[in-house]
Amino acid sequence: MRRYPVLLKDVQLDDSFFTKYADLVRREVIPYQWEALNDRIPGAEKSGCIHNFQIAAGEAQGAFIGFVFQDSDLAKWLEAVSYSLQQYPDPELEKTADEVIDLIGRAQQQDGYVDTYFIVKEPENRFRNFRDCHELYCCGHLTEAAVAYYRATGKPRLLEIAKRFIDCISSRVGTEEGKLPAYPGHEELELALIKLFEVTGDTKYQQLASYFIEERGQAPHFFEKERALRGDTFYFEGNDRQPERYFQSHSPVREQKEAVGHAVRAVYLYTAMADIAMRTNDESLKTACRTLFRSICDKRMYITGGIGSTVEGEAFTFDYDLPNDTNYAESCASIGLIFFCRRMLEMDGEAQYAEVMERALYNNVLAGIALDGKSFFYVNPLEVFPEANRMDPHKAHIKAVRQKWFSCACCPPNIARLLASLPEYIYQTDETGFTVNLFIGSSASFRGGKIIQKSAVPNSGDISLTVSLPQEEHFTLRVRKPEWSGECTVTVNGKPFMPEIKNGYFCIARVFRDGDQICFNMEMPVRRVYANLHVRENIGKTAVMRGPLVYCLEEKDNGGQLHLLALPKRACFAEKAGEGLFAGVTLLETQGLRLLAPDGEPLYTSSPDVQTEVQKLSFIPYFCWANRGENEMLVWIREPSLF
Repeated sequence: MRRYPVLLKDVQLDDSFFTKYADLVRREVIPYQWEALNDRIPGAEKSGCIHNFQIAAGEAQGAFIGFVFQDSDLAKWLEAVSYSLQQYPDPELEKTADEVIDLIGRAQQQDGYVDTYFIVKEPENRFRNFRDCHELYCCGHLTEAAVAYYRATGKPRLLEIAKRFIDCISSRVGTEEGKLPAYPGHEELELALIKLFEVTGDTKYQQLASYFIEERGQAPHFFEKERALRGDTFYFEGNDRQPERYFQSHSPVREQKEAVGHAVRAVYLYTAMADIAMRTNDESLKTACRTLFRSICDKRMYITGGIGSTVEGEAFTFDYDLPNDTNYAESCASIGLIFFCRRMLEMDGEAQYAEVMERALYNNVLAGIALDGKSFFYVNPLEVFPEANRMDPHKAHIKAVRQKWFSCACCPPNIARLLASLPEYIYQTDETGFTVNLFIGSSASFRGGKIIQKSAVPNSGDISLTVSLPQEEHFTLRVRKPEWSGECTVTVNGKPFMPEIKNGYFCIARVFRDGDQICFNMEMPVRRVYANLHVRENIGKTAVMRGPLVYCLEEKDNGGQLHLLALPKRACFAEKAGEGLFAGVTLLETQGLRLLAPDGEPLYTSSPDVQTEVQKLSFIPYFCWANRGENEMLVWIREPSLF
């Protein structure tokens, strides 16, 4: 039985933790990113986005700036704007969006094509390199923005632009005579087409999405044929070395058993596969989605919900290869993983998907944005030694401080659009009842009334749900039983209740009446987490979690040389309310050890004299790191009692 998300327009956020992020996106992130797209942030990498569209529209002179996929940054910003407008109407912001949409329309070519790189720089090379050149990817993001803006405002202008671009693509790709059996090198359009189908009801969009899914990986491989046709050239340096696995095109999607290749492309593809599988009730495609999900979560995902172990190709590598100081864990990849989890939740209704969604959200995604909303991480490491990042070329991609912007700026607007649309990830409905997946204070429309959630997560496990209904009604209320909770007590209208647990959810089936209140008191202990022994980097180490949050050590609190710190097995944690920059989050303190490493010791010795001293250890939530200047950071800490 499929579950449906409660749409953004039907959820009102009121949360002690996430409301500040909604306000941050609205008041700081969206305006800041608009300035970045217009190249008005001093000291930041140039975007060129708006300038490129002005050139394409014949309204400015100059050269194209940026990557072949530069247009997508503006599309994601427009999508974030659209979600924000649904929650917080803003006439001035809407006016700005209308003006930039008109600019996109003026740049659109007569045949519907709208991609500024090829309009401005290489008009002769349109649709000659589906593998590398991101035309379909840019169309996908434009389409997602168009759907979101239409839902927010009812204005069809951007929707019509997107539909014309898709018609232009459809006239060139497919199995019909005279067309190319092409599919996107960077998956994205597939999942956008499903959204367009939902808002228009036109089945041709779902059919095109299905075509892209079914054609991918079929032999003879299209990308190899295309390469020969264009004379063995490549847009990106090094892409000649990338195998078909990098593009998830090495085999038909139903035959793929491992998450491989570029991590963002992979989870975008898997999201679209789940979309199609749900809508067509395709069991083999559903099975493939489940297999790929387990490949990620059982063997290729960081404790933070990050994915992508290597900078080379921003990619998955092999099972249990999870280095801490050279990893990639791109912010966009975790966002894509959240998309995938949400579709799997809709398809299977199992709490395991919400668990991963929550992990990625609170840790990898939130780490990608500074607490003031004005700088960003592309890469999210689990261990940082700034000198190594400066001196070792293999670690140069790791930054110890967030950046104002990036030449490849896919992550900042992606973070903005996810946080702006977050209410859509909290709840689901089906014919039997109502499901709570995330513990975020809010109210959701349901059967003519509302269900109101009050949540203290991530600081405590106290959650209450109040039912507001015009008349009594029998349904099942499902509330996720989180993996991080210890003992849990449940009350219904103040009386103890023992709910059934099914698929990872507390299930309360009863006749609900207006004013009914269900309360959950979930213990939120500090817990140590240990990696599978096949994760070589973490042997003899532990990580610290409380609730959904992963914690880390920073040099600012603990001194330098964090690798010399150790956390004894018997160490007990004290919880402390954060202040100032960390107000609203819980900090942790305990007694640990520091290995003493005096200067002048020989590089190697046959008789080590290991000495230690007691040291207080201060842990902060991982997402809070790097907000106090450049310093060391460490997630996995030694636990001497493990051997």
